[in-house]
Amino acid sequence: MILLKLILAVVQDKDSSRLQEALIDADFHATKLATTGGFLRSGNTTFMIGTEEARVDELLQLIKDHCESRRQVMSPISSLDSNTDGYITHPVEVEVGGATVFVLDVDQFKHF
Repeated sequence: MILLKLILAVVQDKDSSRLQEALIDADFHATKLATTGGFLRSGNTTFMIGTEEARVDELLQLIKDHCESRRQVMSPISSLDSNTDGYITHPVEVEVGGATVFVLDVDQFKHF
């Protein structure tokens, strides 16, 4: 019996094209979704990738190699009611990029 995994990889938009090309070259089939991060409210891309369990380590390394983290200065988030209690009021440097990856077991797969 072949064990399948579903990998959800959330990457920064700047890394998505490079990762998509690498996935195609390595014969991984993926669905690409436009998503938005909740913390920085910036654009992300989420890849849904189904693969055999035996290829998971290869896929994780591919994601790691093509999704680099970097430092970026972010502007503060504005409050709609002009109340800035609890909000950062000056630009801050944060680490962005890289990838957040979830590896899930697949109980059943159907293709119609």
